[in-house]
Amino acid sequence: MTTGLERGAGSSAPRSEDVARLAGVSRKTVSRVLNNEPYVSDESRRRVLAAAEELGYRLNHAARALASGRTRSIGVVALATAGYGTASLLVGIEQAVRDAGYALRVVNTPDGDPQSIAGALESLLEQGVDGIVVSVPIVEGDVPLGVDVPVLFVGAPPAFTAARTLTVGVGAHELARAATEHLLDLGHSTVHHLAGPRRWYATKDRIEGWRAALAARGAHEPPVLNGDWSAASGYAAGLGLASDRLVTAVFAAGDEMAIGLIHGLRESGRRVPEDVSVVGFDGNPVFAYVTPPLTTVRQPFEAASSEGIRLLLHAIEKPDTELPPANDPPVELIVRGSTAPPPSL
Repeated sequence: MTTGLERGAGSSAPRSEDVARLAGVSRKTVSRVLNNEPYVSDESRRRVLAAAEELGYRLNHAARALASGRTRSIGVVALATAGYGTASLLVGIEQAVRDAGYALRVVNTPDGDPQSIAGALESLLEQGVDGIVVSVPIVEGDVPLGVDVPVLFVGAPPAFTAARTLTVGVGAHELARAATEHLLDLGHSTVHHLAGPRRWYATKDRIEGWRAALAARGAHEPPVLNGDWSAASGYAAGLGLASDRLVTAVFAAGDEMAIGLIHGLRESGRRVPEDVSVVGFDGNPVFAYVTPPLTTVRQPFEAASSEGIRLLLHAIEKPDTELPPANDPPVELIVRGSTAPPPSL
């Protein structure tokens, strides 16, 4: 696109009227395009975006905030951990927020202590965020704070009052059920479960999915073992299960625990998958390259993040309307080399 506009080295920054003139549209059309509003043709949208890019035009967010009463920013309260699941979910949230043209403000909390979460929320509210995402899998009691903006809870029930509360999950119950059913379909009479820490919501969801699969087949429910998401806790569980020759299938609630479990079983003389089949949970792509490659269920972090932010933005931008129907997260089982039919007894 040739501008026909000359800007010297000392000229001021481009304005919306410059974009409108170059694109051959009205300033109102420029405003609609840059604010992601409807009622703009694809051709006009393309021309406005091309003109804005050519001119190096940046929307004045501060001015828009004064005019609209919104800052076009989303706050996130997240657990301070480098775990694959938590980190992947945060990446998905960040991408969805930025794709919508909003800024992101993140405050980490070291645990699920209500006072810690309340402090994180107050920090975000002081920054004037339009909505908040709470991605904390542990909340030890009610949070002593009311929030006057919409709040999205990811993978957990609401823990405090807000202008509007929304929830979205990754389908942990269905994923756990699919993992357990895969092992039962291979012919295993039952499936043992290595769960996460008891106080995590994710632990409860995965246990419920595992139990539902066993109950539907009339299979015996073995005692639940608890780890702490680490490979070390999986290794300890593997050493303990190895001595029970009736154990032929284990569903681990996390991929890292599954890898540790396999190591403990093999070190104790139990082969995987010839003697014991193991399924993980998360879908960490790294574990496609271990021996044996890990069968797992993939958490739909990107889909859940996108769906959650879609609902949150609707609550922010159209507060007096009903929420659109939520889309169910996909269920994806990835079958690799750590599962097989049970050994002949």
